[in-house]
Amino acid sequence: MYISDKVAKNAEIRARKVLVIDQDGNKLGEMSTKEALKLAEQAGVDLVLVAPQAKPPVARMMDYGKYIYEKEKKEKLAKKKQKKQVFKEMKFRLRIDEHDFNTKLKKIREFLEDGYKVRVVIMFLGRDILFKEKGKEILDKVVSKTSDIAKVSREAKLLGKDMDIILEPIPITEDKK
Repeated sequence: MYISDKVAKNAEIRARKVLVIDQDGNKLGEMSTKEALKLAEQAGVDLVLVAPQAKPPVARMMDYGKYIYEKEKKEKLAKKKQKKQVFKEMKFRLRIDEHDFNTKLKKIREFLEDGYKVRVVIMFLGRDILFKEKGKEILDKVVSKTSDIAKVSREAKLLGKDMDIILEPIPITEDKK
């Protein structure tokens, strides 16, 4: 993984004077960049520009490789903690039998109980697009049958030859248990 925001270090620092901070976090004061580079070289570490926009710019004496490693580690940990939103999808056709409807509804309820958001889609084939209100009725029926465990996060929307809604599970609170 490569750190996208490039940090100036050692000879790359173009400022005349910098505020220097040593490895322990102590301020050594404002000095010329050449003096700061000599101090860092004597300590066996790099001089890294940590706040280039400050007046004067702030440079810290540190091990640059370790700094990059720690920064990458933090980014990986932050990325790991992000929760990815997973959608499940259930497709219906306009002419659906009651038994097929109930089977699909049962599966939608399972998805919601497992904590997934569900996208319910009505597919209009051929001339079915003329009966949009029938598709809306099917979606309304799904919403009413799942209203105890789900809420609509996006209302019915016609996209091309599909009409869909998004259901999300209602969080269970302690008093409902």
